[in-house]
Amino acid sequence: MICFICTSTCAAAQDLSGIGGWGVSLGYGQSSDSSDCIDIYRAGLLKQWHVTWLGNKTGYVRGYFELSYNRWEHGRDNINAVAFSPVFQYVFDAGNATWYPYIEAGIGVACLDDYEINDRNMSSNFQFEDRIGAGIRIKNMDISVRYMHYSNAGLEEPNDGLDMLIGTLAWYF
Repeated sequence: MICFICTSTCAAAQDLSGIGGWGVSLGYGQSSDSSDCIDIYRAGLLKQWHVTWLGNKTGYVRGYFELSYNRWEHGRDNINAVAFSPVFQYVFDAGNATWYPYIEAGIGVACLDDYEINDRNMSSNFQFEDRIGAGIRIKNMDISVRYMHYSNAGLEEPNDGLDMLIGTLAWYF
């Protein structure tokens, strides 16, 4: 399926120096826990917004929505999750339409099929998904690194939460 998506989007690729477009992403990371790490796998569907804000000579603000499937694994323990997040990016306008760096932040929601993994009790299936990150967009390809935090914001106790670092590769078409 991934090969089909990549092949078909390569064939239809266009310069997306303008705003807007759909994308797919794949990511891998690990929890930043000092004990045994939890492996994080992530696949997402992205939709950029067609608006920009606060434009100046250094850059501008724009955003995208991300709908993602997440799998967290630690030995035989695992959690599957679906998340939805609006994300804001500050794009540094390098005056070059083929590549540009950015920083991003967002807060979304996630629904987990279980809330216990590696002796960590997150207490509810509903979680908030917070993120900050940085990346670079080169034509239709996007490479980013993010720090992400999952927590129920104290709605249920205990609220152990989960922190992770994740690298992501995305393709826009």
